Amino acid sequence: MNSIFAYIFLGISLAAPVGPVNAAQLDTGIKNGFFHAWIFGFGALTADVLYMVMVYLGLGQFIDSMLVKTILWSFGCFVLTYTGVENLLTLHKIKIDLKSSKRVRLRQSVMSGFFMSLLNPLTVLFWLGIYGSVLAESSKSFTGNQLFFYSLFIIIGILLWDTFMAFASSGARRFLSATFLKIISLVSSLSMIGFGIYFGIQAFHALF
Repeated sequence: MNSIFAYIFLGISLAAPVGPVNAAQLDTGIKNGFFHAWIFGFGALTADVLYMVMVYLGLGQFIDSMLVKTILWSFGCFVLTYTGVENLLTLHKIKIDLKSSKRVRLRQSVMSGFFMSLLNPLTVLFWLGIYGSVLAESSKSFTGNQLFFYSLFIIIGILLWDTFMAFASSGARRFLSATFLKIISLVSSLSMIGFGIYFGIQAFHALF
């Protein structure tokens, strides 16, 4: 039982650090509400699971190659910078009108979350470094089926954090002013642009 909670906590710890995915989920919740933020997180979780499966199947060395890393840095730079700039351009559309119709489809939110996480180099480094290490260490004591179930507990931890983020971001719409929500969205957007620039610098160093 202690091991179960330890792996759930590990999942929360993997999802909790401030990064472009959390910033984008926060921005989505502020603009479109709980379900959009939650489905955005679910899309990001799908990409996480994909990387977990790749590491589980021993494909981590392929992901760790310099060519693949350079491609990931480059795509991460483009996606995050583009998303951050787009969010900045739509700041004026944020309103405290909970009865207004949704401007974004749920399908668009889930795909945004999936590609944001899939093309986020931090996601790759997290799963290669942390999950890969956990898998290597756990394989000494557990069977294949046990490793599978403990990996599920990591996913549960990530899902719990995504639900918390969705509640927090959508709840902010009910209690904060439109001006303050715009400030939060501004900070989130600048955070994504900052990460995008950082990834671009890493891609440049990898190429030259």
